[in-house]
Amino acid sequence: MAGCERCGANLGRFAHDAVCPTCRAGTALSPRPARLAPAVWMWSDRTAATALASRDLATILRAYRVANGLSQEALAALLAYDKSYVAMIETRKRTPGDVAGRRHIARALGLPYHFLGVTDPDDADFATLIQFGDSVVRLAEVARQSGRVVEAVNELWPLVARLEARAAEGRLERDTLLLLASARLSLGVSLGTVLPEERLTGAAAWTGKALVLARHLDDAEFLAGTLRMHGNELRKAGRLQAAVARLESAAAVAVDDGGRGAAFALLARAAGEAGLPDRFATAIDECRTRMETASGHEILLNPFTLREIHARGLLALGRVNDALAVLDRTAGDPAAPQWRVIERVTTGEILAAGGERVGAEEALIAAIATAERRRLPHQLQRAIRAARKTGLESARASGRAALQRLHSLLAPAASRAQHASTNSP
Repeated sequence: MAGCERCGANLGRFAHDAVCPTCRAGTALSPRPARLAPAVWMWSDRTAATALASRDLATILRAYRVANGLSQEALAALLAYDKSYVAMIETRKRTPGDVAGRRHIARALGLPYHFLGVTDPDDADFATLIQFGDSVVRLAEVARQSGRVVEAVNELWPLVARLEARAAEGRLERDTLLLLASARLSLGVSLGTVLPEERLTGAAAWTGKALVLARHLDDAEFLAGTLRMHGNELRKAGRLQAAVARLESAAAVAVDDGGRGAAFALLARAAGEAGLPDRFATAIDECRTRMETASGHEILLNPFTLREIHARGLLALGRVNDALAVLDRTAGDPAAPQWRVIERVTTGEILAAGGERVGAEEALIAAIATAERRRLPHQLQRAIRAARKTGLESARASGRAALQRLHSLLAPAASRAQHASTNSP
């Protein structure tokens, strides 16, 4: 892959000239949306997906309000409309038929224009979007792996929205379909980190949509990575047998030891949770072997990560003493910040299962503080669940307060303001 003439950075597979988009722009790739909520709503909520597919403005507005906890008055303020006008739209007594009005609604709510029956006014700039697209995906991955998951989602969702709109119109060529698959996969994995547990099926749905394309793109490495990530999101959503099947396929089609080892690491986790001791043991052994032979810096082939996966699997299989022994081993530093949170929650669960309540509470409270700072709601939920099971009320209260603060932080601005006014003295 050629490098940028100015900075020497690798150019994305979709680059059309010798200068990378960052050097050409001289600034950040794109402004980030002010709110996370539209992205999370559009790409993870089944009711929202049904509403958007209807292309009916009244249905879409009602679903948007319900999903984001907004009154008609709050939505009217967001759209800069009178409340009575919003009410008439929702009851189909009025329908904005002009293109400008529908574009205004799409822009204000962060929705793809085609869902409201209008074209994107920036359609002529689509070729530029494609050139920037690969860099957006790669920078979002960097943000996610460094713990800035909300930032990753905010970077990805406008790109996915534009590409999905083009795909719906049948206007994507093969290279652009590969970009769409990459963006779907990255968005799904990012959502799988930032969404609470009850909505993780949304993350699995997006990695699954990436897999649909990956199976037809004749790129073995990308297919293996997509199988791996989809399998992990299925595991997080509780679909353990499907997860094991996907991860075994990922290990089988991987093109190098790094990819194969990463697949075995995730397979070990899924097999442990599914209560499959033989598959778990085999996967752990394969992981250790690949950690010695793989080149590169695969995040899952890391002593710290592997120790957490091994210990958690042993706990899931009821082997608490063995899990405690694994935790006692020195494993260096995590490959990414969120793995410190994951490891602390696992440590708390194992110590609690072993009767070490003081150490368990300390580990869980440490995990809660970091999970809130990193905006990882499902890790907070894991910590709360572990504290509840073992009667560690101080950690449980700390986790519930942190989760409430985090939910408030990730809510739409209008919803936060409404909540604050409702609860003010």
